[in-house]
Amino acid sequence: MKLKKSVAISENGFVFNASRGDSFSTNPTGTRILDWLREGKTDTEMKTLLLEKYEIDEATCEKDLYDFIKMLNQQNLIEA
Repeated sequence: MKLKKSVAISENGFVFNASRGDSFSTNPTGTRILDWLREGKTDTEMKTLLLEKYEIDEATCEKDLYDFIKMLNQQNLIEA
């Protein structure tokens, strides 16, 4: 899965979907996940990176990551 090319992300977490005109803000972790999606990282790679960076258990990390990806999908920001 990858972030759609029509999605712009600012350094401070402002996200704009040019194809729909929608925008929202995300926290630094969300911004980093969006960057990883743009780079083509897999779910497993992103989970590993999050576990290395934050003191979080694997189950919580996985749930939060998949919830965020689900929200991105609902907002039509990612493609398979």
